[in-house]
Amino acid sequence: MNVELPPFVRDTAAQFGAGVPYALKVLAGRLADDPDMGRPSALPGILTVMVEGDLYEDCPDLAVGYIREPDRIEIRYVNLAPSAEPVAPAQDEDPGQEQVRPVDPITEAVTVRQIADAWLRIIRRLQHDAPDSYAALRTGADLTAIAALENDLGVRIPTELRTLWLLCGGDDGADGWGSGCLPGNEALMALDAVPDVYRRNLDAQADLDTDNAGRLEEERIIVWKATWIPVVSHGPSDTTSGLYLDAATGYLGRWSLYNDAWGEELDTLVTYLEETADMLEAPALATRDTPGLIGGALVWRRGFGDAMEDRWRPLTG
Repeated sequence: MNVELPPFVRDTAAQFGAGVPYALKVLAGRLADDPDMGRPSALPGILTVMVEGDLYEDCPDLAVGYIREPDRIEIRYVNLAPSAEPVAPAQDEDPGQEQVRPVDPITEAVTVRQIADAWLRIIRRLQHDAPDSYAALRTGADLTAIAALENDLGVRIPTELRTLWLLCGGDDGADGWGSGCLPGNEALMALDAVPDVYRRNLDAQADLDTDNAGRLEEERIIVWKATWIPVVSHGPSDTTSGLYLDAATGYLGRWSLYNDAWGEELDTLVTYLEETADMLEAPALATRDTPGLIGGALVWRRGFGDAMEDRWRPLTG
């Protein structure tokens, strides 16, 4: 029985730990001998098998999904096995506030694949056309760093954001331009910048709550919630505004220190990255922004001044 591991699955799995590829190799051998060892999942035709990380060095517990055909097996996804230990709520969080979304292994597996696919489409375009921007991307964060951040915030980091940070630990901006690779020249925030932005916004809300105490509920001013996790900043070194991911709803929203442009974006992290990839692959059809180049850097049309106009050229498909 032939066991296949597609490249996008292999690339994603390698981010979970140095021992994961070996664990998958061992699993592939077991599947070749026992193709039906997995249990049926909620996804039609896909079986799921669990891998105990303790059996391997530098390997977490994994959930692996695969399809079984008469003469072959194809591994469709590799995901972290759900943790049984809940993260304690943030100290400032009201017990009546919305909590993070429940964890579902099947939904997680699909989300991991969607995020990995969209991000790989983005970086392939950067590698080909904007090497300076590609070089500014940090390597993926490790699970220990993400777990430490999760404990620091007191909020469970959603699967989609965890997966993205495993693939890329942040964007330092192309040299000379200070622009990120996301629409509007915004940047994926580095993990080490997240706690300060989170606490700064939470403190701002605490100050407002003093005034809110005397207001009707519909008149209260809300600029931050404990379940909002900063994800994207205005620039690599500019955290005056950006996008957060609401761990309770799964939707992105916009925050600003000046309270001039915040609110729900009606985008998930998956749809946001997929649309970014679409715009890079088919610039003529881009709607939110227009991707272009200045030298080897990706520079989006929205967000730079007229002084750069003579050096900027649109990206072509």
